[in-house]
Amino acid sequence: MSFHPHMQGATLSDITPEAYGRISKRTAQLTDVDVTQVTFHAGAKWSEDLREAARTELCELPHVALVTAGTLGVVMRDGAYQEFSAGDAMLLPPGHDAWAVGESDCTFVEFSRGNEYYAQ
Repeated sequence: MSFHPHMQGATLSDITPEAYGRISKRTAQLTDVDVTQVTFHAGAKWSEDLREAARTELCELPHVALVTAGTLGVVMRDGAYQEFSAGDAMLLPPGHDAWAVGESDCTFVEFSRGNEYYAQ
């Protein structure tokens, strides 16, 4: 097998998670893109668990992600509501709140250009 200098990989389970209340995340930083596995544990809600770290009323970052387990409920600033479940791809514009629906954890894998939003 040959090595290609531009091919990259990371094993998310090898990355120590960062916790924000009932929300945890593991980020693999690849060239020009971060891949983040986010888990909203049962009962987790962005406005309760991450608002303080974000210092904004709602989440103001866009998200492009694939839900791999559970269901995420999302409400936009204008009141529009949608749920995303395992197997769903989602694009969330800025200005939303989100939570794990029901009694199960919700996990999604997000692709972004930089993760400075979560920096403390």
